[in-house]
Amino acid sequence: MNGAASPALLEVDHLVVESVAGAAPVRLVDDVSFRLDVGGTLAIVGESGCGKSLTALSLLRILPEPGVKLSAGSIRLCGEDLAKASEARMCQVRNGAISMIFQDPIASLNPVQTVGRQIVEAIRSHRKVGRREARQQAIELLRSVHLPDPETRIDYYPHRLSGGMCQRIMIAMALASHPRILIADEPTTALDTTVQAQVMALLKKAQRDTGTAVVLITHNLAVAADAAQDVAVMYAGRIVESGPVRQVFRTPMHPYTRGLLAAIPTGEETGEGGEIPRLVEIPGTVPRPGSLTAGCAFAARCPRRQARCTEERPELEAHGEPGRAAACFYPHAGTLQ
Repeated sequence: MNGAASPALLEVDHLVVESVAGAAPVRLVDDVSFRLDVGGTLAIVGESGCGKSLTALSLLRILPEPGVKLSAGSIRLCGEDLAKASEARMCQVRNGAISMIFQDPIASLNPVQTVGRQIVEAIRSHRKVGRREARQQAIELLRSVHLPDPETRIDYYPHRLSGGMCQRIMIAMALASHPRILIADEPTTALDTTVQAQVMALLKKAQRDTGTAVVLITHNLAVAADAAQDVAVMYAGRIVESGPVRQVFRTPMHPYTRGLLAAIPTGEETGEGGEIPRLVEIPGTVPRPGSLTAGCAFAARCPRRQARCTEERPELEAHGEPGRAAACFYPHAGTLQ
């Protein structure tokens, strides 16, 4: 997304994910393309239901088949197209070259196994080490993510740990195989602000120490701005704006991106009584998959829509500075007011 001349570590082109449970296929992820460079961080942001998590699951080919399937596009990891890889090859890739931190850490851990046994299994599935050595490596991993008293808590079951501790364990498991790419799907959801900051600091440290590239799935624009170099804004299964995160958030071009940024509370008080101003909101809701008609998917909620917006679908095209792109016929210019 930076337009770098060097080959991308991960390159996704024209990805399409469809629901095939009904009479006709319904597109859930529609023509999504992006690249991730070595050691870089790409944030994929948007409201719930925009296709962020499905895009992440597609990279590892762990979609809820047979109802949902990857129907088109390529996912090239160092030139190898994972969309065409065998299941045996994908088993090598998962938790090997690519690891994932799932959205709900407590639900993602096996409730009838100790956390230590689960980490040991992750280590031994990719390295030829004995159980005793794997256990010691697991303790060191837990220590590296600042889990208190790892020698004791390695034998805990997930229900004995807080959400923040479970998230640290998920990070340790994801890092156990020294992945080249780490997918973090809403890693700070349901965590308080202090724990959120700690979890993101751990991800940054792991990235600095190992050179791992990160795909960060989040609806928290502040987290995206702090952690990522590049951002892709998704709406109704498509990327509607992309580019360097600081440029996109400083001068958003797509009305949807501007709406998301404008809805962030500023903490400023106005008025004689020091009243907190009413939050800005985007009217309406994300359209349901399969309900879209001709035109821009955001047209019904857009304050700048014109007749063309309801008749033609805008494509993601280059606008403004190098590396910027937006799917809008009438992109904004200038900083967010």
